[in-house]
Amino acid sequence: MNQREMLNSIRVYQFCAVELNLFLDNFPEDKNAKEDYNKVSCKLTELISAYEKNFGPLTNFGSAYVENPKAWVNTPWPWENCSREEE
Repeated sequence: MNQREMLNSIRVYQFCAVELNLFLDNFPEDKNAKEDYNKVSCKLTELISAYEKNFGPLTNFGSAYVENPKAWVNTPWPWENCSREEE
């Protein structure tokens, strides 16, 4: 998976996690939703780990271990990754 595909997968799993979390707020005893949420959370954690290992940190809020503190500012910013054709 390239950087763009991996970032898109992270966004998809983040969306699913939020939606499942909202669902569980209303139906906290739903076993299937709990299982789905745990699976999505596990996959999301794996994806974020792999992304940060290969491409650098996603955030600068202390949630990721970083060997090079300058990596956050040395990689392109999100708006620098988009070309006009994709907008």
